[in-house]
Amino acid sequence: AVINAFKIPDLRAKILFTLGMLVIFRCIASIPIPGVDREGLRAFVENSQLLGMLNLFSGSGLTNFSIVALGVYPYITASIIMQLMTPIVPRLNELSMEGQQGRNKINQYTHILTVPLALLQGYGQTMLFSSQPGVDGQPLIDGFGLFDGDTWLPTVAILVTLTAGTMLLVFIGELITEKGIGNGISIIIFGGIIASLPGSISSLLTGGSFGSNTIGTLIFIIIALITIVGVVLINEGQRRIPVHHAKRVRAGRVYGGTTTNIPLKVNSAGMIPLIFAVSIMVFPGMVASFLEASNTEWVRNTAERIRIWLSPDTWSYNIVYFLMVVGFTFFYTMVVFQQQRIPESLQRQGAFIPGVRPGRNTAVYLQRVLSRITVVGALFLGLIAILPFLATLITDVNTLQLSATSLLIVVGVAIDTMRQLEAQLMMRNYEGFIN
Repeated sequence: AVINAFKIPDLRAKILFTLGMLVIFRCIASIPIPGVDREGLRAFVENSQLLGMLNLFSGSGLTNFSIVALGVYPYITASIIMQLMTPIVPRLNELSMEGQQGRNKINQYTHILTVPLALLQGYGQTMLFSSQPGVDGQPLIDGFGLFDGDTWLPTVAILVTLTAGTMLLVFIGELITEKGIGNGISIIIFGGIIASLPGSISSLLTGGSFGSNTIGTLIFIIIALITIVGVVLINEGQRRIPVHHAKRVRAGRVYGGTTTNIPLKVNSAGMIPLIFAVSIMVFPGMVASFLEASNTEWVRNTAERIRIWLSPDTWSYNIVYFLMVVGFTFFYTMVVFQQQRIPESLQRQGAFIPGVRPGRNTAVYLQRVLSRITVVGALFLGLIAILPFLATLITDVNTLQLSATSLLIVVGVAIDTMRQLEAQLMMRNYEGFIN
């Protein structure tokens, strides 16, 4: 299938374009912002699971404080806000019903919202780093302060650079979506994780966890492999709804009269709910980490309790995480279903589901079926999300929790990308990956 893909000129161009954009992303992620204690920052980020999650979205750009240290996290947050607001705000709801033109307008609003979110996140993170001592006892980032006459200009320069880096990644992601293969933002996250996985595996094998708890590590690896198989099976599971096309006579010829099907997937949302949930779960902990440097005692104590309560190695974090993944799976599935407008399309084509009246009854029927099969997909995805935590409790191997979450996102994005590539191949009558 890979050979067939490269035989097709336009498909080969899409694949090479995607790979080229990933190379550019990795080059940009290695351009550091000056004036930072990188050794101290790397140690600080590696000792914090919350910052480790943020580092995941930036493709390890946070550990060396590169110009893309914020990654695509602000854009993901803006996307979540816009998707939550779409059913509530009438104007946004109208735009979502206007097809591609309306979605482009919503995407434009998302870009605008990304800028202030990137500025806020950049200020919070940099202020947090400037309050932490480095290797030599000096702050990790010296001379940072927006309201100081001597430091406001360098501070503004850092914030503008970080925001521009995020918008550049968003631009690269949209180029991949438009001219490459797969969802661009997911591919950016995928590329960042892939770049950091070799280092994570190397540190696991040489850092003592493997040697000190060999059996636990092997059990963890077996659980991870079983999980990957489960993710593949659930992502490919579907229920096919039969559709009959009415016979029509045009110019003396009979059209229609055939039977097709609508494939409703068990997990229509892919790994998007997992990425959304991680993004939201990181935010309160990040704010709490920033507020822990406050001079006010009650603010400092409250922030410390929130940070501990939302630490990825606690039951409270994982219960909330599970519920958010399940909720986002249902929400995102229904949003995508409404945007596809399948019942209206069937009615225009003169097609119908046997035993179901066209129009509203068809919409209600499809939503009911989709809700039932999504229960399985949502619960499974929620279980997958907290499985690294459960496996850590069983095997007592803590260093793999973040790596396992990264691996799940990689597998999910890879499956979604292969599905798109297979669709391109099947359009040209070539055998795909999955079949």
